[in-house]
Amino acid sequence: MFKISKLRLWARSRPRGLRLSAGAAMALGLMFALGARAPLESAAAGPLVNTKEGPVKGVIGNGVAQFLGIPYAEPPIGDLRWRPPKKHAPWSGVLQATAYGPVCAQSNLFGVFAGPANNNEDCLYLNVFTPNIDPAGREKLPVIVWIHGGGNVDGETPGYDGSKLAAQGHTVVVTMEYRLNVFGWLSHPALDNEGHLFGNYGLLDQQLVLKWVQRNIAQFGGDKNNVTVGGQSSGALNAALSMVSPLAKGLLHRVICQSYCPAPLLPGGYSTPLATAEARGVAFAVAAGCGSGTDAATAKCLRSLTAAQAGALRGNFTAGQGVVDGQIVPMQPMTAFATGQFNHVPLINGDVEDEQNFFLAITEYNSNTNNALRTPPTAEQYLAYVNNTFGTSAYPAGTPARILARYPLNAYATPQLVWDRVGTDASICGQRVLDKILAPQIPVYVYEFADQTAPFYFPKMPGLVSLAYHTSDIQYLFPLWSGGPSPPSIVRYLNNKQEKLSDQLVAFWANFAWTGNPNGQGNSPWPRYTTRPSKPAWLIQKTPASSTMTDAQYAALRNCDLWDSVVPPLP
Repeated sequence: MFKISKLRLWARSRPRGLRLSAGAAMALGLMFALGARAPLESAAAGPLVNTKEGPVKGVIGNGVAQFLGIPYAEPPIGDLRWRPPKKHAPWSGVLQATAYGPVCAQSNLFGVFAGPANNNEDCLYLNVFTPNIDPAGREKLPVIVWIHGGGNVDGETPGYDGSKLAAQGHTVVVTMEYRLNVFGWLSHPALDNEGHLFGNYGLLDQQLVLKWVQRNIAQFGGDKNNVTVGGQSSGALNAALSMVSPLAKGLLHRVICQSYCPAPLLPGGYSTPLATAEARGVAFAVAAGCGSGTDAATAKCLRSLTAAQAGALRGNFTAGQGVVDGQIVPMQPMTAFATGQFNHVPLINGDVEDEQNFFLAITEYNSNTNNALRTPPTAEQYLAYVNNTFGTSAYPAGTPARILARYPLNAYATPQLVWDRVGTDASICGQRVLDKILAPQIPVYVYEFADQTAPFYFPKMPGLVSLAYHTSDIQYLFPLWSGGPSPPSIVRYLNNKQEKLSDQLVAFWANFAWTGNPNGQGNSPWPRYTTRPSKPAWLIQKTPASSTMTDAQYAALRNCDLWDSVVPPLP
């Protein structure tokens, strides 16, 4: 039985400023009041939707219809490995879309973050969360396609239950699994010379989902002409890659980057040049026993590897920010943005207050399996980080000394706090470089998520303070998020103040999906980004109330004068 009580938290009200037609309002009212709208006659029967590939039957959960584990591509196995995804063939009968599909092959590299280690290649499935099924396609809600993060090497969708964003924001939310690590981002001359699109297979998977949305989303109550693509971490980077991909033209209409868009001073912020990517691919083939050849026999050998054999080498494979292959990603994203050669759509681009702390937590977690013996960051490690990261030829001579002078160890209570500040300031000031490039061309809204008491899904570790760490904002949009499978991750919940911040973020994201502006009618707490000295430009999201800063104020807070002077050139 579909109970009204399940709607209390996630369907309080539609985002301020949204206009729904009388028909849409009546339909939503009926669904909320009666727990049903045709074809949602009963929760026992389950919602049924006819897609172009065949009928799918979902479930009712958390106030919306959920369709889980819908295959959008043929399994990329055998001869389809390391090829563009192939649209899934139609099926006969009703597909039971009641459970998430398999998680894509990955290793556990990020502590308790991401999906379970596995060798699944048959993993190209998507999920739809909708408050408003309308087979006739009369009520069109904006669509939010969300891409999970994980460095393009791991991650999963089951933690991204889109019910709150769908019910409370009156949007249709789509999430997907896509190929990761070596399965999703391998370049090799033997493969790249076969005459098909190559290298960025994970990105092609995501773009096939966008094409699926064009074919099918109207049947779920969505508007194919109003699609927001968003993501967090590498999911955000991938969303921005589709901004610069000519293959995505017309498939997306707004973009949300949660930590972060591709930008300088960010590890992986520049895409990998093809020659570098292919050299890595050759090294992978040699390690896999396929030799250093570049012919069809080498490609055949690579595809003959079992998933376990290929997966055994994926731990050292860095996917980074995709490959400049010349077709899917025709040039460095920063070049595309600077020259206007991208899909011009409104953008939300933001960070969290203590991005680097997440990576420090991973380092400490991975230092020992015994939590009592885990060691927090040391002064020696901090100094090594600065010298090794910023002492390369990519940066001006003397950059480490300038950083250490601006961020002296003795000015901070612990090495963790100064290390966090350096890594976070560098990445955020790099984002600001991008914001300044894009603002004259498209509407840009920038923010910092600053709830330092956000739930921490790592165990409490010696000497480590959680702060507003990278990934800490995800749970405010996807309430069931806890980093990864539990255990080892720890499930924690938002308190009442955090729930209010969560409601505000959902309203902002939904308003943006509806109109391209995160503000509601007559309510403009979030300014459009500008560098004008007297104008607010940054929204600082925190409890108990958010606030704004001018660009100059924020730049001073983050020492952007230093970081602007050491931006590395494009590779």
